[in-house]
Amino acid sequence: MVRLFNTKTRKVEEFVPLEGKKVGMYSCGPTVYSSPHVGNLRAYVFVDTLRRTLEANGYNVQHVMNITDVGHLFEEGDETRIGKDKLEYEAEKEKVSAWDIAKKYIDEFFKNLDALNIERPTVVPRATDNIREQIQLIKTLEDKGYTYKIDDGIYFDSSKFKKKPLGGGGAGIKPGARIEMVPGKRNPTDFALWKFSPQPGSGQARRQMEWESPWGVGFPGWHIECSAMSMKYLGETFDIHTGGIDHIPVHHTNEIAQSEAATGKEFVRYWLHNEFVLVDGKKMSKSLGNVYTLQDITARGFSPLALRYLFLTSHYRDKLNFTWDSLKAAQTAYERLQKFMNSPSRTMLSQEKLQLIEKYKSEFFNQINNDLGTPGALAVIWEMIKSNIPNQDKQDLLFSFDEVLGLNLRAESVPRVSRVPREIKKLVEEREKLREEGKWREADKIRKEIEEMGYIIEDTEKGSIVRAKKTLPI
Repeated sequence: MVRLFNTKTRKVEEFVPLEGKKVGMYSCGPTVYSSPHVGNLRAYVFVDTLRRTLEANGYNVQHVMNITDVGHLFEEGDETRIGKDKLEYEAEKEKVSAWDIAKKYIDEFFKNLDALNIERPTVVPRATDNIREQIQLIKTLEDKGYTYKIDDGIYFDSSKFKKKPLGGGGAGIKPGARIEMVPGKRNPTDFALWKFSPQPGSGQARRQMEWESPWGVGFPGWHIECSAMSMKYLGETFDIHTGGIDHIPVHHTNEIAQSEAATGKEFVRYWLHNEFVLVDGKKMSKSLGNVYTLQDITARGFSPLALRYLFLTSHYRDKLNFTWDSLKAAQTAYERLQKFMNSPSRTMLSQEKLQLIEKYKSEFFNQINNDLGTPGALAVIWEMIKSNIPNQDKQDLLFSFDEVLGLNLRAESVPRVSRVPREIKKLVEEREKLREEGKWREADKIRKEIEEMGYIIEDTEKGSIVRAKKTLPI
């Protein structure tokens, strides 16, 4: 039995999918205008752990994660950027197109996921590829009387949706935020579904990302994309929606309002949210200089998987205090696990030891199936390593546990060609052909290309062996 804390009911519940062993899960993905920081990355490790836990329990997970590449506006901070689209703002600053900004940070995001051994979602839709679906959802809301038009766009009338906000309490919109200061809004909690582009002669620069719509040229609001894309791939009601706790009062509450207003059905059955990461006990802030990326971590000689280990030491619903000392301790623990995996020895198994193996299996899954209790699961692993069962059997247990924890211990200790991406395999085959033809210079260029992509190629009497570097480049 898997039990999960449901933000909607504020309690830990037995997880029961809508349909047998099939699970539909949607995760709020990145807004691709800057590098992911450790707080962002914790959310994706949490989601990956959730998915791995469900799969270890026999569920087939259809995992959808969006890419926000338009429509997310600054709402607080520097007054010169409030109300501006984050991608358009960054494009202007870097003197490139908004499409270039999106590509740059999408590529970086997925390199981060790979380095942290996070499984790719089943579907990764981009907001800009699903404009038609968003327009259609807004049209449905309009037909049902939930929208109104003001000078800067089409808005959702929150007063017509009476359901209690997600997690109880108020809508959580902060006083003074731009969302409350739009002239013509009927209620402070109303939100934009479609924003109009600046008109010629307005003195504002023309947008790079804009589309025709029944209401005029413009772009979708941030909230509408998640409703449109999640329902496109998972249906009008699905099992799990994840995100950070900062999404609860506004973004996820607004998703529920617009989705259930449009369909008349329950939108999501289980809502799961991860807590914030603090840095040295303080909120991450550029002004404090404590916003760290994976590049910052690897530049100091730490493995990305040490960061993953650090995330696992804290429950996803607890704040995690990131310090360089805590990361160093995590790296030490992670390296101990790696070292253990490379010290095999076998002794005879007694009935008592067989019972111990079953005991550790049971304890590990009792921890992980109880709302992803990763700290307790790690404690079981260290207790198991100290036990008197044979090392080879400990390794077998650790391998199976690592399928959930995702520390990639098997790949780190025993290279497996099956994990090598298809594009790398193609390059290896091309290099082999060039070597057979005696084209050594061209073959060496491909070898260097393979190494730049984070893999090592070794030539043996039985052919070339390719494996991932211990720390993939970021």
